Amino acid sequence: MRITSIDIFTVVVPTIPGAVHSASFGQAGWDEIPKQIIRLNTDEHVYGLGEAIRGTTVETLQSLFAQLEGRDPLGLSLQNVFADSAMHRGSIQGLRSAVFSEDGTHPLVGTRDWESLGGWGTPSGYEAFEMAIFDIVGKVRDVPVHVLLGGAYRDRVPADYWIGHQTPEDSAASARIGYERGFHGIKMKCTSDEPMVERVRAIRDATSPSFKCTIDPNQRFYRPAEAIELAHRFEELGNVSVLEDPMAKWNLDWYRQLRAATTIPVALHLANPHDIVKAIKAEAVDIFNLGGSMWNFVKNAAIADAAGIPCWHGSGNDLGIMELSYLHAASVPRNCVMPSDFVGSWTREDDLVVEGIQFEKGDAVVTTKPGLGCELDMEGVERYRV
Repeated sequence: MRITSIDIFTVVVPTIPGAVHSASFGQAGWDEIPKQIIRLNTDEHVYGLGEAIRGTTVETLQSLFAQLEGRDPLGLSLQNVFADSAMHRGSIQGLRSAVFSEDGTHPLVGTRDWESLGGWGTPSGYEAFEMAIFDIVGKVRDVPVHVLLGGAYRDRVPADYWIGHQTPEDSAASARIGYERGFHGIKMKCTSDEPMVERVRAIRDATSPSFKCTIDPNQRFYRPAEAIELAHRFEELGNVSVLEDPMAKWNLDWYRQLRAATTIPVALHLANPHDIVKAIKAEAVDIFNLGGSMWNFVKNAAIADAAGIPCWHGSGNDLGIMELSYLHAASVPRNCVMPSDFVGSWTREDDLVVEGIQFEKGDAVVTTKPGLGCELDMEGVERYRV
């Protein structure tokens, strides 16, 4: 089997009005950034689907495809699908040059080049090709992608509802939708300038004290004094379960201060293993929100698991192919027990797959279909193609 060609579909799928932000906060904006969907074809008429992160260019994907054209997908390393390509060989040579002297005998102390020279670092657009290769291999082997990642630890992944910046009234209405659909809780975007306490109270009153909130200000509680004051007010309300990225993530001392001052667990959203190790060593975190490629997510979760720290899988309000890849990855680590984010399923007008993630009582059902387990909805693709 050989990889022969690639089809690239550039699409813009808007968010559903009101599903993300209240009208007073304006439009999301990021939903206007094109998404690239790829179909990687082989000479045996088996193809794989992939989806790139927002903003990835067609030229980037074409350049990456050139590294895989003519290769046997069944012979590629699933840990890094570009391993043994010219790009990867150049990275490894660069790593050797960075770590060793010319005679190859004297390691240089303190180098950190591994993450950017073919170690954990991956090029822009990598995830799309990882999905496509896993999809092909899974179809040929007649197994779902999660089997190739090590095997699903669970057949359902808990999920939370999600909203952006909303007024207390809109937050309550949105939370009610998620609550009635059976989700375990709700994650919300915010800043310290918004009426956060009022939002959390409105959600509690519209649902139940057991319907918990994850508060994600994207580091915009700014300083420990503000974060601690808000945390104490959330404690009084009783329905906040996690504070995610409340302050600048580089300042782990602040996170230690916050953890010491509140009973609410503190989470960090990270993808780089070095940052995960630093946070663990600094005792700055209770929970991780992890991202990255499928394989790297599983490896990052293993690092957290070794420290006894639970995690969940993050999301970027993506389309159906990428959301399904998240589900496969999230089903594998035993410590991925916190409700994960599959938010594109209800924030976008269309997920562009024939059958996306299926939810039952707030859980995402792990598919057992071969590969990623989805097919492109070509009518939808053409409708949103640009």
